[in-house]
Amino acid sequence: MHASRLIGSMPSLKIHYVRSLCVAVEQSFRIATIAALVFAASASAQTASNAPSANSNPAGRQFATDSRRVRAHDPSTIIKDKDRYWVFHTGRGVMSYYSTNLVNWLPGPRVFTDPPEWVSSEVPENRNSHFWAPDIIHLNGEYHLYYSVSSFGKNHSVIALATNPALDPDDPSFKWSDRGVVMRSFSTNRFNAIDPALIQDKDGKVWMSFGSFWSGIKMIELDPKTGKRIAPDSALYSLARTSEIEAPFIHRHGDAYYLFVNWGICCRGVNSTYEIRVGKSDRITGPYVDADGKDLADGGGTLVLKTADQFIGPGHAGIFVENGTHWFGCHYYDGSRRGAPTFSLHPLQWVDGWPRVQFTAPSASVESANP
Repeated sequence: MHASRLIGSMPSLKIHYVRSLCVAVEQSFRIATIAALVFAASASAQTASNAPSANSNPAGRQFATDSRRVRAHDPSTIIKDKDRYWVFHTGRGVMSYYSTNLVNWLPGPRVFTDPPEWVSSEVPENRNSHFWAPDIIHLNGEYHLYYSVSSFGKNHSVIALATNPALDPDDPSFKWSDRGVVMRSFSTNRFNAIDPALIQDKDGKVWMSFGSFWSGIKMIELDPKTGKRIAPDSALYSLARTSEIEAPFIHRHGDAYYLFVNWGICCRGVNSTYEIRVGKSDRITGPYVDADGKDLADGGGTLVLKTADQFIGPGHAGIFVENGTHWFGCHYYDGSRRGAPTFSLHPLQWVDGWPRVQFTAPSASVESANP
């Protein structure tokens, strides 16, 4: 049971304790389950059929999952370097895959073979260099990769930055450089500094949204030169909130900004309840409202994807655009593989100003798992 379901019936003096305890249990379960799911059963063929409706994929309908048959949890936005596409994901040292065609994917190197020295002092509870939910953006000639280091069950967390002039490990300039902490949260805060997502707005400003449970989704402005917070006391924007929310992603399409979030619980394999919701704003800082006009800060959110057939608990949205084609990436728990977390990539259309995910199920393969 999540903390929010208990608080209403508890005396006020006990609220903080109960919330911390319940969220700690939930997030500890999350970490253990991700580790187990990554080594789940081997892949099997998917079944193709009808595409989903405009803003959701109806539960129970048989359709293709567009699986890339890549075991990945919390995938980043896809980014391209030369002729290769890259995606990063949760795992020891931050893990990666690359592709030359967006269909077949091969394992790439970890970002860190050893954790940065500051990890042991900033988040001493972190174990095995297991870093969460990375995202990546190209700024000033370098790739900026942001990732989460969590305290395993508390909101004592950090979002940190690593940079690299190239993503191809054969490039002579390839080298990941640790740039340290970008954002912190402590038990005294009402937010959690995990699940970063990056965007550069139409004016060239760089923003990082983030957040998980507590008081919901937040956002700060970054200095495009350093990749760090523009100022220590800069504004902290609140964008979305509901009882179970995390994994934000903001995308600009036309003159509008779209905030995608996850509702529900991840990391329970076939029992995961994740689904992806979206809101829209004409300003990067919001307010974001759904198709019915309800503010995401008040629990609004138009459905984009939810569980259907073997496509279970979709989460961690990302959009990649190339040559006028929009691609929608996410992970899901593959019901045909005992709930293994799997990367999925779909064509994306815009209908009446709202995103519609398509399902086409091209064949795909991966030669081997990450070491």
